[in-house]
Amino acid sequence: MADRSRGQAENRFLSGPILPPLVKFALPLMLSLLLQALYGGVDLAVVGRFSPTESVAAVATGSQVMQAATVVVTGLTMGVTVLLGKAIGAGDRETAGCVVAGQVRLFTLVAVVMTLVMVTFAPQAARFMNVPESAIPETVRYVLICSGGMVFITAYNAISGIFRGIGNSRSPFLFVSIACVVNIVLDLLFVGVFRLDASGAALATVIAQAVSVVFSAGYMRRRPLPFQVTRDSFRRKGMVGRILKVGAPIALQDFLVNVSFLIITSIVNTLGLVAAAGIGVSEKLYVFLSIVPMAFMSALSAFVAQNMGAGKPERAVRSLFIAQGISFSFGVVMFLLTFFAGGQLGSLFDNDPAVIEATAAYMHGSSFEYLMIPLTFCFLGYFNGREHTTFVMVQGLASAFLVRIPVSYFLSRLPDTGMFLISLAVPISGLVNILLCTAWFLLLRRKDKAAEALGKTH
Repeated sequence: MADRSRGQAENRFLSGPILPPLVKFALPLMLSLLLQALYGGVDLAVVGRFSPTESVAAVATGSQVMQAATVVVTGLTMGVTVLLGKAIGAGDRETAGCVVAGQVRLFTLVAVVMTLVMVTFAPQAARFMNVPESAIPETVRYVLICSGGMVFITAYNAISGIFRGIGNSRSPFLFVSIACVVNIVLDLLFVGVFRLDASGAALATVIAQAVSVVFSAGYMRRRPLPFQVTRDSFRRKGMVGRILKVGAPIALQDFLVNVSFLIITSIVNTLGLVAAAGIGVSEKLYVFLSIVPMAFMSALSAFVAQNMGAGKPERAVRSLFIAQGISFSFGVVMFLLTFFAGGQLGSLFDNDPAVIEATAAYMHGSSFEYLMIPLTFCFLGYFNGREHTTFVMVQGLASAFLVRIPVSYFLSRLPDTGMFLISLAVPISGLVNILLCTAWFLLLRRKDKAAEALGKTH
């Protein structure tokens, strides 16, 4: 018990001011997300400068397909981060080792299955998304090449999830920094010099991911973890199931929400090649512009998990409000940028005036989402840290499939419809997200206070 108390006292997640350790943890996550976004962003920007519009549409659509596959891995990783964070907060090193052992077993299977699925269904995915006929061959090639990197995507996320669970967000930032530099150099070489178009961009991404994994694995071997993973760790039964219980709802939600974005993209793709490129650029910009709330969502998952494991629920709530305040201030800035300067932002990825105009029109309507996602994402991070991942899944699916997709389809069928009108489905679904999250948070607070009162009476 003395060791546990001493470990907690040394952990800034569990004692002292909340703002400094939360921001210190979130900042490397922001930078990591920024660099991860550059993977696809640089691909699209370089292809937009050196290749025809068909290649731009191929990269825009193909990267969305790969993102839908990747979020399955990142969702499961959240299960590892939360369980590991709770074990660290409770001072239970044995369980921490078992969590990592369960992750190794689970993620090996996931990497194999995801690779086979992506390679098998790449052509069907391209046609499902109504990719313009001229862009289908390049889209398929892009997805097939990137699919070869699923094992590296899985391994990188597995290692990063371990570091985040123990409260270390700096190391994952280092890993992705190396990968991003490699990706940029190879993009310019393969696309700008060798003119390999979308295939060159995909090849650059895969090689960069492989370099990142090799470096991160070597780094972890040189810097021992605060617990041991032994043969006995692999023999502990039920750990894979626990990871799946927490991570699977997040993975399923993230996957299906990304599928909903693919469906919306397919709806917009029916408007033509320019519209297809325009929404692709808009989605790429979304990844960059939502980095701050996404970082605080991940930071809160680990922060809240450790505090709940240490029996400090009120500290977890205070961290939620602090994160929401910081995220919302950035959200206001992102709203102003996208509402008034959507075209200028789009020009960073494509120099075609028609594509820039389509991007600006879509972002003019979707810009209101940036006022909502800071609050929603922080709520989701808090719920993840408390292992309420089933609700996270339900709210995400409800807003996507009951609101965003039907509204997008309805607006796309109206006379004289266009990118602006269709984009209004985005803030409408965002409003639904906020309402659902607020209601669930208030319900949890009522239950927490009731449990506290019951404990005092006994």
